[in-house]
Amino acid sequence: MAELRRSLGYFAIISLAVASIMGTGLFYGAGIAPQYAGNASILSWVVLSLFGLYIAACFGELTSMFPEAGGVYEFCKRAYGRFFSFIIGWVAWLVGNITTSLIVVAAVNLIMPSHPGTIIWKFFIAVGIIILLNYIAFLGSEASAATLVMLATVSFVVILAFLIPGFGHIDPANFQPFFEFGTGAIFVAVFFIAESFFGWESATFLSEETNNPEKVIPKSLIIGTLITAVAVILVNIVSLGAVPWRELAGADVPFLYVAGQIFNPLTAKLLAIGVFVTMINSAFGGAVTMPRLILALARDRLFLSQFSKIHKTRATPYKAIIFQTIVSLLILYMGFGSYFLLLSLLLPLGFIMYAFVLLAVPILRKKMPGMKRPFNAPFPIIGPIISVMFILYLVVKWIAYEPNAWSVLSLGVSLVFFGFPLYFLISLYYDPEMITEANDIVAYFTLFTERISLPGKVKKEILAILGSLKGKTVLEYGCSVGTLTLDLARAVGPDGRLYAVDLSRNDLKITQKRIEKLVWSSKERIHGRVTIIHDDQQVYRLHSGVSYSDVIVSVGMLGYIQDIEKMLREFYSILPPDGKICFVEYGDFFKLIPNVEWLSKNEVVSEVFRRAGFSVQVERKKGLFWNYIYVYGIKSHEAITLV
Repeated sequence: MAELRRSLGYFAIISLAVASIMGTGLFYGAGIAPQYAGNASILSWVVLSLFGLYIAACFGELTSMFPEAGGVYEFCKRAYGRFFSFIIGWVAWLVGNITTSLIVVAAVNLIMPSHPGTIIWKFFIAVGIIILLNYIAFLGSEASAATLVMLATVSFVVILAFLIPGFGHIDPANFQPFFEFGTGAIFVAVFFIAESFFGWESATFLSEETNNPEKVIPKSLIIGTLITAVAVILVNIVSLGAVPWRELAGADVPFLYVAGQIFNPLTAKLLAIGVFVTMINSAFGGAVTMPRLILALARDRLFLSQFSKIHKTRATPYKAIIFQTIVSLLILYMGFGSYFLLLSLLLPLGFIMYAFVLLAVPILRKKMPGMKRPFNAPFPIIGPIISVMFILYLVVKWIAYEPNAWSVLSLGVSLVFFGFPLYFLISLYYDPEMITEANDIVAYFTLFTERISLPGKVKKEILAILGSLKGKTVLEYGCSVGTLTLDLARAVGPDGRLYAVDLSRNDLKITQKRIEKLVWSSKERIHGRVTIIHDDQQVYRLHSGVSYSDVIVSVGMLGYIQDIEKMLREFYSILPPDGKICFVEYGDFFKLIPNVEWLSKNEVVSEVFRRAGFSVQVERKKGLFWNYIYVYGIKSHEAITLV
């Protein structure tokens, strides 16, 4: 099976860290922060830089402990457990997608003037950029690393080209008055420029593709944050020194507005192209890293397992990249032309994610005190707590200053809570315990809708495949509410026997009542002896109460079996030579959600059964809300072609 390939070193990870952390704040922040703090916004950048360095250190410690592709999801899984780690992973995914859209929107607005006739062209250019970036990410970590290093080099050249001549244009008078809005405004400005330092998580997602990640990634995060901090502070000193802050606050792109005051028109245009490349570099960081988060979730069965596949030659999670491309395009479509809305939505979501990651440091210090930490964050207990309190303070300040803060915060929180039903839906898809609990809760609903889930036509086809069952012993693996059980009981006749096994007690109670009703309604015995067995471990192994069966039949259970080859061997052990099997599975739920991966191709299904000693025929038939996968055949030592 293909795996991720370790090929990344310091230069690639530092380039990624700088690209991901720098964001759009370097070029837009000089206009946003002064709106709230005036010239004192320079101190906002200093405060944010110090805070960012500490967060980078916390990420460094966690990455050194768990250098895996899941990054923040992996940290939170160890600290908080399965549910909260999924929610944090969900938030990280939202933050990553919104950030990518935010940067692409800003980059396209940078190179094209805002006129009604250009909107459609700007949108299609943005679409093309996202597709191109994701295609490069698909090509492999080496191609991605080369692109990141190349684009990062352009970024450094652009910043130096701005700063070196820019210092000569600073007018000290432009810094007066300095504390025009008071010291409290400094922290309000910090909230709105915080996006400039979002992105520490990106490098952690590449842990499994980095050489010596326990050392390389923590150091790269610190170096990348330090480079970003120096760059943004110096750029803002030059910007506010060269141009009065009120002019910057009204500029579309403050960085280029200042460049226009310093350079001749041709140089300013070249610098604009360089800024565009730098912003695309930031967006590329998300294209490279976010599919690794999907990969980690899929591995842990918190996302569709198909997205955990690695390309054989490119060694990239190609299905996750395709999915990520589609989602990025959808978010781009929904948020195109709404830079400030995207920014306002991104900030509370980012703070929620970082708060949980920061608190994971002291929690894991307590839960895993003896675990090796190649990199140690300073003040590991009190530091993260103070940092989270600072985040809460920033949010409170934002709410107090910004009239629409509550509506934006509510929208952000609603996106977080949308992850709750998503978690339960995915758990119903994979988690046996959740499946059992859900089946118990909805047992009577299942009874009410049984003609939809198992139509009469499908039942007739199953019985036709099995042929005559008179006098035989039949195992119904997963009898649910007895939809097929009654037909099987009649089919085996008075001399036959039926084992009806299920993991839901409430489903079995309904089945028991239906069997009893069948007994009392019959003037003479026309059905077999029915043994109902509750087995809460049904998806792991065959119940010991079933030692022999001529026929095994099951509906809707194959996808839940945790180890299919082990279970098939156990089925094989209780069947006689030429014993029959018939499994019917649901596929492509609502024509959108696929089944588990091994059921996606007929050849794979046939091979799985063949290895267990069965010769089977696999057929797929269309249904109203889902498709049906029929797997039927016999126990045989040699492969037999069934007709």
